Amino acid sequence: MRDVVILGSTGSIGTQALELVRRNPDRFRVVALTAGGSNPDLFEQQVAEFAPAWSGLGEEASVEAAARPCDVVLNGVSGAVGLRPTLSALDAGNVLALANKESLIIGGPLVRERARPGQIVPVDSEHSAIAQSLRAGRTAEVRRLVLTASGGPFRGRTPDQLREVTPEQALAHPNFAMGTVITTNSATLVNKGLEVIEAHLLFDVPFDRIDVVVHPQQFIHSMVEFVDGAVVAQIGLPTMMVPIAMGLAWPDRVPDAETPVDWTRASDWRFEPLDDDAFPAVRLAREAGERGGTAPAVYNAANEVCVAAFHDGRMRFVDIVPTIEAVLRRHDVPSMVSLTVDDVLAADTWARAEATRTIVEGTA
Repeated sequence: MRDVVILGSTGSIGTQALELVRRNPDRFRVVALTAGGSNPDLFEQQVAEFAPAWSGLGEEASVEAAARPCDVVLNGVSGAVGLRPTLSALDAGNVLALANKESLIIGGPLVRERARPGQIVPVDSEHSAIAQSLRAGRTAEVRRLVLTASGGPFRGRTPDQLREVTPEQALAHPNFAMGTVITTNSATLVNKGLEVIEAHLLFDVPFDRIDVVVHPQQFIHSMVEFVDGAVVAQIGLPTMMVPIAMGLAWPDRVPDAETPVDWTRASDWRFEPLDDDAFPAVRLAREAGERGGTAPAVYNAANEVCVAAFHDGRMRFVDIVPTIEAVLRRHDVPSMVSLTVDDVLAADTWARAEATRTIVEGTA
């Protein structure tokens, strides 16, 4: 029996994790639940059903819950507010099943210096796929990581064809049902840029050895290429149940976590190169990641402001990435021996204000 803490229990990751617990009561026991507070009725229902010893709403509740004694903390919180709970779980020595990519991206050096080997288990489908594929060889045998991308709802469109994109169109992801920010990030490919930074931090592979390939069907979640030319991939339906199950049970597998691919049915899987001209977000993320320090935090914060502005009708879809780039160009990454939480939060605050000013003034 594993005692689990679930942060962000009313979100997409949290509700799916609780479904997994519901189906496997002999393997998992919920000892703490937290949520941001946007859906208090659902949270009350979850607390009543799973009867955790501790529960609470808000960021501070997540920070406290992450440090409670348990076998694994699942951080399914959305956005930069996930950083402090991530650090809290690591400092307490808990295994961290990390679905909140922002906390690793904006606080990379902080997170890496506090995490002991094997303490972080990735829950993003791409990074879970890489972690599973890496079991096939030694670290020294890895040549490159290959992240797959669906290409989003606008795959194949030219920059000119993206000028009239609406928020409703941007939320029509071909494979996954996700929240507004993540779905929009998948349309701009900002999400894939964030995942490139995350892969670098999780697996300590240089940026020039992390590739992105478009795979619209999303059955191959990501791949590892080894030095002998062998490529090992993790294949499954385009859902999150296997990554969540791996996060809660690592290194073990949960039987019947998801339905396997039906190999009796014919299907075509396609791979295409990434169009950097129409979707420059991945290139920009690499630049931010290579600059390091607070640059990834600025990339992430500026994007969140732009996504909100796009859905509020205050900016066009095609202006999201140019605005992020303009904010990054104006950001001076401070020289520092070590990054602090205050440094990250200050950069986050500055980037949000600068992105807002850039949108209002139209100076991207």
